[in-house]
Amino acid sequence: MEQRHLGRTGLRVSRIGLGTLTWGRDTDEHDAADVLKTFWEAGGTLVDTADVYGDGEAEYLLGRLIEGLVPRRDLVISTKAGSVPDPDRRFDGSRGHLLSALDASLTRLGTDYVDVWHIHAFDPETPLEETLQALDLAVSSGRARYAGVSNFCGWQLAKAATWQLAAPGIRTRLASTQLEYSLLQRGVEREVLPAALDLGIGLLPSSPLGRGVLTAKYRNSTPPDSRGASEHLAPFVAPYLDDTASRIVDAVQTAADGLAVTPLQVALAWVRDRPGVTAPVIGARNAQQLTAALSVEALSLPDEICRALDDVSAPVHRYPDHDWSTL
Repeated sequence: MEQRHLGRTGLRVSRIGLGTLTWGRDTDEHDAADVLKTFWEAGGTLVDTADVYGDGEAEYLLGRLIEGLVPRRDLVISTKAGSVPDPDRRFDGSRGHLLSALDASLTRLGTDYVDVWHIHAFDPETPLEETLQALDLAVSSGRARYAGVSNFCGWQLAKAATWQLAAPGIRTRLASTQLEYSLLQRGVEREVLPAALDLGIGLLPSSPLGRGVLTAKYRNSTPPDSRGASEHLAPFVAPYLDDTASRIVDAVQTAADGLAVTPLQVALAWVRDRPGVTAPVIGARNAQQLTAALSVEALSLPDEICRALDDVSAPVHRYPDHDWSTL
């Protein structure tokens, strides 16, 4: 699998990442082992997790697998901290919480360091410089090799990255940002992606297949074994089952038919090759699903197909994103 630099750093990662959102909950140890081995054998290196996935079970399971199945040195492990199960405070970006969470993640993962450590979300109750200092301490202590953020909007990302760049050699520059990005969710193009490109930050798109909808599996009905049929994940899929999404999925299917490939391959290739994207993170439930996704490695979409998909999925971004004199 082709490798790409993560932002403006020397770290190289596979241009498709493996997500573990369902590990320890919907994906058991047997399936997780098959998925990880298949990913590794295909040349995949970037494995993304978080301390809240499966209430910590995803990290624990990944730790067990890298101990006996896949060499730690062959993987680039990314995890996140900052989300908390508190209805009154969804995110805790305090230095104390973040560093404690990182130590707990390392214990579950069974490793001395993570390759990339992300702040899971912006915490408006904590001074940003305090949150960012946790990243600096994590890197300077060797517990993390690189640092990034997740779910930061444009101004939050730009402020954080600029703060870190203001003291080179003392503060850790942001290597990456992780947000949802697909043909069904192009909101990052408004401000986040331009900021990331300007500041040299690599984008790691989550849900690059539109929460599974872009595979076209929901065109006629909801498969009983899909996330859309799952009690706890159905609300996650539901927003992308409207008429607007249906038109985009139809266009993806048309493109796939014309290229003699699958809708999954078309949708994944589109987001993988967008400017500023380092590696979409896919969440396959089993090795069969993963193999289907990894087959995109040999596919590059023709320019005319990309333009057609751009047009049918174009979000409405006008003032102030475009020159006001053209409106």
